[in-house]
Amino acid sequence: MKSPVVKRSIVIAGHKTSVSLEDQFWDALKEIAANRRSTLSEIVASIDSGRNQGNLSSAIRLYVLAHYRGQASSRDTMDVVDRPTSARSTVA
Repeated sequence: MKSPVVKRSIVIAGHKTSVSLEDQFWDALKEIAANRRSTLSEIVASIDSGRNQGNLSSAIRLYVLAHYRGQASSRDTMDVVDRPTSARSTVA
């Protein structure tokens, strides 16, 4: 059975390294980079420099998760703001 995790090479800060990621995380990371008009190497270098512990692959997964959670949170906030006052729930 083929493993869902694929090892890929990337150059960050002038050094070649490899990360093991599922295709879905790799695709999401490419999408984030494109939306930010950045390169994969720049995004991964930023993730690498900001991590305190753990391996780079895990740090990338957490970064992607945080990115999409942030988008979902922003959409939820906009839904509440755009909803008419009468449709908003109130807390007593």
